[in-house]
Amino acid sequence: MDNLKQELLEQIEKLTPMQQKQVLDFALELTGELAKHYPGKNLLQLAGTISKEDLEIMKQTIEEGCGMASLSQGQHTKKR
Repeated sequence: MDNLKQELLEQIEKLTPMQQKQVLDFALELTGELAKHYPGKNLLQLAGTISKEDLEIMKQTIEEGCGMASLSQGQHTKKR
């Protein structure tokens, strides 16, 4: 095993399980494998987990930040 791989393994072993997961996700993203590793159906468990209040805050922030948001229509509209 070359030095770079060995050093990577040594550093990864020092990380918490959560940090190791972040490293894995980053590596999957770099290789283009992230979408294959996390199919869209896995996201369904997150549906409905954001409160209406938080959605409203997000909408206002988007409108103030870039002038585009429309939660009711599911489309982007320009703020006038």
